[in-house]
Amino acid sequence: MAAGDCHQPQAATKPAFGEEEVPELVDTVFGLKVLWVRPLPSYDDQNFHVKVSSGGEAEGAEEYVLKITNSADSQQPALIEAQTQAMMFLSTHGFPSATPRLTKDGSIMSLQAGGSGTGNKKYVVRLLTYLPGTPVAKIAAPTQLLYDIGKLAASLDKALTEFHHPSVGSLHRGQFIWNLANVPLLDQYMGALGQNKHRAVVEWVVQQFKDKVTPKISSFRACINHGDLNDHNILVLPGSPHGAAPRYRVSGVLDFSDMSYGCYVFEAAIAIMYMMIESNQPLHVGGHVLAGFESVLPLTAGERAALFLLVCARFAQSLVMAAHTALLYPENQEYLMVTARTGWKHLTDMCALGREAVEELWFETAALYSPSETAP
Repeated sequence: MAAGDCHQPQAATKPAFGEEEVPELVDTVFGLKVLWVRPLPSYDDQNFHVKVSSGGEAEGAEEYVLKITNSADSQQPALIEAQTQAMMFLSTHGFPSATPRLTKDGSIMSLQAGGSGTGNKKYVVRLLTYLPGTPVAKIAAPTQLLYDIGKLAASLDKALTEFHHPSVGSLHRGQFIWNLANVPLLDQYMGALGQNKHRAVVEWVVQQFKDKVTPKISSFRACINHGDLNDHNILVLPGSPHGAAPRYRVSGVLDFSDMSYGCYVFEAAIAIMYMMIESNQPLHVGGHVLAGFESVLPLTAGERAALFLLVCARFAQSLVMAAHTALLYPENQEYLMVTARTGWKHLTDMCALGREAVEELWFETAALYSPSETAP
């Protein structure tokens, strides 16, 4: 979702390749003939769904996502290497993550110039396997799926404890704005809200975070986070028999560009927040996601005590940074502001209800799941 580890508000770094440039780019880098190309929405990278053939005929054609990374992250090849290697590692361990098609010279990525952006910028280009499914954002997620997504979040982070690669150190991203530990950095982006009527609630969340969460982070269990398990980055396929109640299985986990070292409880909070976005009962979501998460990794008392503010903080990050990024890319405002359509109301409602009431709802819901479902 995000670009740049720098704590200064980022400049425009989004690639600006035209659809007409894609066939030549894919041919040059990967030696494949593009049969068709379709743009895909993206935050500050650029993505295209392409169908390609190595022999020029539709027979044997394959579908991929051409991912062109923003120019800021493209200056950190070790970081992109780590993210891509993690995707490959997870794929081999049974997770539905994309894997890269190698370039003509056998690499997993290539640095290329192009597009209509200003300056002589270069962008990392990868061709990733296209995963089937519908984004969670486009369905009415049943509680079974919310539970499964919580379980997925914990399982993914737990699996990554075994991920070892020379580039893994690059995931220590310091001042990366999307790491939940860095919520205090939002102070520098508040101007994007102007005198928005909701600004006060964000300022309250950030101050509460500084006072009550920041001093405790060192006591939370550390891990590598995916960092962006949002409702557009999780794909699902229907798995119910005809006529049965809707049931879904996760068919894809997308966008590892926000990976960084963080804490297990960060991933739980991020999953809860994004599953609230399109729900018609947003305050009830957290208990189901939490139950799934704790079926793999029960939270400590200290981690549980921080969960409410962490979820609020992720809302604040998403809402403030979307407003900031929309100023840089007004043409992409519709996609950038997707969280804001319901996010401000959800955040305001949570803060008005208060931590104790929200946590009581979450924890009581999670407790309804049987011990066999929530055992580590």
